[in-house]
Amino acid sequence: MGGGTPLSADVRARLCDDLAAHPLAASFIAWVGVQPVGLINTFEGYSTFKARPLLNVHDIAVLPAHRAQGVGQTLLFACEAHARERGCCKLTLEVLSGNARALRSYERFGFAPYVLDPGEGQALLMQKWL
Repeated sequence: MGGGTPLSADVRARLCDDLAAHPLAASFIAWVGVQPVGLINTFEGYSTFKARPLLNVHDIAVLPAHRAQGVGQTLLFACEAHARERGCCKLTLEVLSGNARALRSYERFGFAPYVLDPGEGQALLMQKWL
């Protein structure tokens, strides 16, 4: 999903080293034998409402041949265990509204829309490119 285009050569050249050097990043890889079949990248943030850290699931990918086999759920369980070890108050993620398969998977795992006050509606993710 992630924009629908492959990563540029420049990004591919820097990404692994940059993630490894990022003090609040954690990555989880699912393997079948010696083949990586799934990946989650996370970043620790902070909840000012709870005065505790949170863990944002930034990227999740499972190879097409390994989807619908529990790989994504297994990776999410690893993220949750890591978050609990770190004392995080919650997991967060973003998902495209048209990605029905991912939405169902996340809901099965216990994710729900972000609502602080039902009268005010759901929180929306916004961005401004720099």
